[in-house]
Amino acid sequence: MKYPASSRTRAANFRKRGADPARPETPSNGKASLRKESTRRYAKDYVRWLWPYRGTMLGILVLAVLGAALDMLWPLGIKRLIDLLSRDLPESVKVHQLHVIGFAIIAIIVLRQVFESLRSFRTTVLNANVIFRLRKRLFERLLSLALGELADMKAGGITSRLSGDIDSVSGLVQMAIISPGVALIRIFLTCGILLFLSWRLALGAAIGLPVLAVASYGWLRLVRPIYRSMRDDRASIDARVTETFGGIRVVRSFRREPREELGYALGHHTVIRKTIYAEWMELVLSTIWGLLIPGISLLIVWYGGLLVLRGAAPGTRPTTVGDIFAFQIYAVLLIQPVWQIVSSVSQTQKSLAAMERVFEVLNMKPDKPDVADAIDAPPAVLDFQFDNVRFEYRAGVPVIRDFILSVPGGATVALVGPSGAGKTTLTDLIARFYDPTSGVIRLNGVDLKQLRLASYRSMLAVVQQDVFLFDGSVRENIAYGKRGATAEDIKDAARRANAHEFIDALPQGYDTLIGERGFKLSGGQRQRLSIARAILANPQILILDEATSNLDTESEQLIQASLAELFKHRTTFVIAHRLSTITHADLIVVMENGQIIESGKHEELMERRGLYYEMVERQRKSFDPQGNGNVEDADRASV
Repeated sequence: MKYPASSRTRAANFRKRGADPARPETPSNGKASLRKESTRRYAKDYVRWLWPYRGTMLGILVLAVLGAALDMLWPLGIKRLIDLLSRDLPESVKVHQLHVIGFAIIAIIVLRQVFESLRSFRTTVLNANVIFRLRKRLFERLLSLALGELADMKAGGITSRLSGDIDSVSGLVQMAIISPGVALIRIFLTCGILLFLSWRLALGAAIGLPVLAVASYGWLRLVRPIYRSMRDDRASIDARVTETFGGIRVVRSFRREPREELGYALGHHTVIRKTIYAEWMELVLSTIWGLLIPGISLLIVWYGGLLVLRGAAPGTRPTTVGDIFAFQIYAVLLIQPVWQIVSSVSQTQKSLAAMERVFEVLNMKPDKPDVADAIDAPPAVLDFQFDNVRFEYRAGVPVIRDFILSVPGGATVALVGPSGAGKTTLTDLIARFYDPTSGVIRLNGVDLKQLRLASYRSMLAVVQQDVFLFDGSVRENIAYGKRGATAEDIKDAARRANAHEFIDALPQGYDTLIGERGFKLSGGQRQRLSIARAILANPQILILDEATSNLDTESEQLIQASLAELFKHRTTFVIAHRLSTITHADLIVVMENGQIIESGKHEELMERRGLYYEMVERQRKSFDPQGNGNVEDADRASV
């Protein structure tokens, strides 16, 4: 995972092509058409996503219409007030009408604000509901994706989608639907009133607005690729930061802090340059629109004053000073919704870039969906069969090949062999983290693909060499293996994993917080907690991937009896580098280059003097260079 290319590097590359280093590369026509097609598809997906909320959105638009209608009335009241002062009426009549019109304007403004506040509140509630549902569905989909797809996104990229992208998508409801809808309603009402008052002033007020609005829309469309590029860059930075602090010991041990600091700074510098470039493009438009409002106001007063001075043409209503004041207000009320639409387009560009990343994930197919006629997993394991299994991470590069094996239910199978032999990959196939490229794995004669995945996984428990513990208490981490586990169940599992004694000695016992990934515990303590978690799960199928590698000699000897008890009546697959965990296995499978080289019990393999025997001999010599030891002496050395 790398940070985005630095601005200096990008500038050097772009100078060769005479381009702006802050401007993202223009995609080819083919890529651009594909991008437009995907955007349209994601937009349709988003509309379908909002369809259940159509009633709420209709109610919001009704409130918007009522608020906009009331907003059109009070300027007419201002016009009446101004014209009233110039009329030849008794003072008492003027004072009475002044009070009536003034209180009416206040009532209209208050009622309008009530509708606007209610609309704003309902919009906030709608946004909250949509975002909660969207974030929940995205999280569920991420949990169901294949491991390879999750690895491609990186932890930082996943977090970026769940937080920043979802928050940006929340603006789509407001910016792409409600705000433009409300603005259009206001534009139609305002234009109608302007035409009613004076078509000549209406033309003066609206001159140039349509052309400027269309040009603004086209200008802002150029900004959207920049925002998507910025989001991709931020996801890359977040992913790298997650890796940096996840491997902080490696960073410090190799003194790579300056490199990480430089990469982080350069990555953000690139994002900042893109942000400035996008803001500059939007600033050009906001400047033009900012000059437009006082310009149109001046035009109305100028042109309206000429109309007042010239008087009314025959057969037309004369233009009054009140008309000019009303037009001043309506001009602002007209320009605001037009600018609101243009601004909504700008904000929508940002939200659409985030929407594409969100719906890109939502449209991914979940990993290993259940087939139409899937059945529940059996209650017990009678046998496991590997029928000519082959698996490839990359096409044409097999990791497991021609794997044929039959395992009776309740047996303990040890997988041994040199690094890269395919042992861990085989256990991943057993756990259905991956499916075979070809061949079949059967449980009780049924292809694993025919079993409901959730039902099958409920039979499994995995204890890995690289123990993962959650940031929480000891109790919560052990109980993770079983829903509704009681305090006594948790303590019993801890005792059987030889963990109760050290847990009881912790400051808060089982309620002690162990920190992220259990960093407050030693390696052996973390391993025993993971074993306790597996014991509590009470699985039918148990997978141990070098589960005792981080235990000291004393701890390992203490839990061997517990593991032996745990293995009873369970089908267990053990990857181990220590003979103490495999010498009593029912079946030892020796693997090399993804194939079975030999298999049998410990004594049988030793008599054959094959690869397993050579591994044992190398272990014995490593443990006792003088050659005076025996196999049991070498139990704690690596195979």
